[in-house]
Amino acid sequence: MSAPNPYALPATTHSYLARAAESLSEAMVDAEVPARYACAHVAALRAAAALLAARAHPAPARRRPQKNAWVLLAEVAPELAEWARFFSAGAGKRAAAEAGSVRAVTEREADDLVRDADRFLAVEQSLGLVPHAPARAQVVRHVS
Repeated sequence: MSAPNPYALPATTHSYLARAAESLSEAMVDAEVPARYACAHVAALRAAAALLAARAHPAPARRRPQKNAWVLLAEVAPELAEWARFFSAGAGKRAAAEAGSVRAVTEREADDLVRDADRFLAVEQSLGLVPHAPARAQVVRHVS
């Protein structure tokens, strides 16, 4: 599929991408490991939502089974199916982290997910947009 005209993208696509960047920024500076993981996962989810807003064509409601964003992403953008499986696998950890579990994820997992979410935000290119500048290699955190 050819990249869409960035000027013809729905406003929701741009909004989701902006919110994805905000979530990623939060993840990069949060000192709390569970929050860092959750924010990074939400950043990826919002980037997926941006792509879905641009490319998905909803089926009539009576024939449409419920599917989560990662399943839809793999259907709408098969080239991102591996990313969809990866982030789908982390949804349970994100839920536990959001629920306040300090044992849900390790610091390494949180830092790795921040970097992976940053790489995933390159979906901007598949939308015909200029990709964001990748984050620095090291995650920056506030030191208390």
